[in-house]
Amino acid sequence: MATIDKARFTARLAVSAQDVRDAQSLRHLAFIEGTGAPMRVGGLEQDKFDDRCRHVLIEETATGKLVCCFRLLPLKDGSEIDKSYSAQFYELSALRVFTRPMTELGRFCIHPDISDPDILRVAWAVLTRFVDDEGVEMLFGCSSFKGTAAENYNDAFALLRERHLAPKCWRPKVKAPNVFQFAKRLRRKPDANRALLGMPPLLRSYLAMGGWVSDHAVVDRDMNTLHVFTGLEIQAISPARKRLLRAVAGQDVNKTACSG
Repeated sequence: MATIDKARFTARLAVSAQDVRDAQSLRHLAFIEGTGAPMRVGGLEQDKFDDRCRHVLIEETATGKLVCCFRLLPLKDGSEIDKSYSAQFYELSALRVFTRPMTELGRFCIHPDISDPDILRVAWAVLTRFVDDEGVEMLFGCSSFKGTAAENYNDAFALLRERHLAPKCWRPKVKAPNVFQFAKRLRRKPDANRALLGMPPLLRSYLAMGGWVSDHAVVDRDMNTLHVFTGLEIQAISPARKRLLRAVAGQDVNKTACSG
């Protein structure tokens, strides 16, 4: 993947062990410090999946400061789904029959002291270029809510139940020992504004493009989060949205590689 320069930010792939450590340090700051999650040795949030992934860093162009990072785990198709991070928490046998390339997006975080919508735009530019270059037909991962108190997100979960549940043919089943089965337990009418405010920005982006979620949230006390499995079939993205994403990514807006 070539470097992407947009607005005040530059996105690139990690090319050294230090790059990966820098990403792990930002992840520790975003996911661990001050969140109530157990602190990690050396101030690095890391796991066995890091060695299998490609790591993306988004930096301030002028200063080189790391402001966002995430990792990508490409899979040739659904037969490799059990190799993913998400498979630790969700029973994903339904996705084993997906016959096209997939990629897991994980550990997405933005520096907690920086708020700039262009960062998310640059991240989606990176993902758009990666999807086109690699012929990816599904993005998936775990979308996390801060904390483990499900009642804080009742409107968000009610909205997910009402509008965004995974198709039955792909829907993950329960695997983790501690889950909140919001599709079964919530029957309230959601307040849409409050629901969207309670959702992480990356999840809102997924849903705006036609993404879907599991019918339950996993209670992950190690990360002090609730998370839902999230999938986005590339063919579900509207042509107009694809053209916009490719324009931001600096690509040919008429490409057909990910048109489904």
